[in-house]
Amino acid sequence: MNETALTVHQTARPHGFPSTEHFAFVESTIPEPAAGCALVESLYWSVDPYHREMMDDVPGGFALDAPLEGRTIGRVIASRTPRLAEGEIVFHRQGWRTHAVVAPEEIRHLPRFDGVPLTAYLSLLGGSGLTAYVGLTRIARLQEGEDLFVSAAAGGVGTATGRFARVLGAGRLVGSTGSTAKAAYLKREVGYDAVFQHHDETAADLLGEAAPDGVDVFVDNVGGEQLAAAVGVLREFGRIVRIGTISQYNTPDLPPPRINHVDIVEKSIRMEGFLVRNYLDLQEELYEFAVPHLQSGRLALDETVIDGFENIVDAFLGMLRGRNTGKIIVRDRTQQQ
Repeated sequence: MNETALTVHQTARPHGFPSTEHFAFVESTIPEPAAGCALVESLYWSVDPYHREMMDDVPGGFALDAPLEGRTIGRVIASRTPRLAEGEIVFHRQGWRTHAVVAPEEIRHLPRFDGVPLTAYLSLLGGSGLTAYVGLTRIARLQEGEDLFVSAAAGGVGTATGRFARVLGAGRLVGSTGSTAKAAYLKREVGYDAVFQHHDETAADLLGEAAPDGVDVFVDNVGGEQLAAAVGVLREFGRIVRIGTISQYNTPDLPPPRINHVDIVEKSIRMEGFLVRNYLDLQEELYEFAVPHLQSGRLALDETVIDGFENIVDAFLGMLRGRNTGKIIVRDRTQQQ
């Protein structure tokens, strides 16, 4: 066990892209668990696009000079409650810290499935996968044979959406991404039929070429001009699943896109956003859906794993710049294989 604990604090509000200067690593003694609690040593950390949004001065956003919240998997190393046994692997949301004192109601016990690694609980079986699953099954209510467009298709939610859509019997899958390598990966590994690079031309032209016959569902992780373009190609009774707006997180002065609201009416398009925290009751359903396909090999994990807690800020900043493929996860060096 490490002799000291580290936490990452946000120290200032960024305007545009954040940098390392907006964060600080803070060292302290390892905390002692209070009665009824346990001490968890972190093994894996999730860095997510929503962290950037929460860095701004928004309701419920991150407080300055305090540890950042986030999804974490760790091992109980000291316990003062019979409800948490030493050695148990648990999930909690106390975030970017090497050690956390947790109460039993603050953790989730992780089931262990043969052949499924722990990282899956932060990717396909975690928040990214649950977001994709809810978006497809509850918001879009995807029907077999329907065609999809997914923005930011090479990210954690985008890859999960593509893989789940294939299992659910989707028709044509169209995605957007930021590089030739990612486009090739999405077609070769994830099952996308067409992928365009959003930097090349206008989103409307690129999407029109990739989906000349239109789509039934748009899973939107980006917002901006890709959202406006999707309205143009959606068929009658099309659905837009609004998940994120990463195109605007680091460009606060960017004007909003001009959406053709006539199309929304004339084509009876429905647009609905959601927060995955309101669907946590579907976690077991996600396991039932995804785990057998993970074990059979029909589903695979798309992950970029960064070693060392000291690299968590760099991992986050790299994700904002699109340097990951699939879900980005930071791994404690003791877990290197």
